[in-house]
Amino acid sequence: MNKVILYSTSWCSFCHAEADWLKHNKVEFEMKDIEQDDTAMAELKEKMGGEFRGVPVTVIGDEIIVGFDRPKLTQFLEIERF
Repeated sequence: MNKVILYSTSWCSFCHAEADWLKHNKVEFEMKDIEQDDTAMAELKEKMGGEFRGVPVTVIGDEIIVGFDRPKLTQFLEIERF
């Protein structure tokens, strides 16, 4: 499986909900707080082509998912739907 990176902030409720959802689905991921880590913020801006609008942003390999989009996450992570 491709590496999963979740860009977030400490105050973002959707970020925390997605992190909980990923854990529930046993997906290994790295969470990067863009407010605490300037490198993560620069990395995210580069991946987004300078078009940063908010978090959460999830990167799965070359795929970028903006927002907590369960259907897209399910598709790209190949999680079984219940």
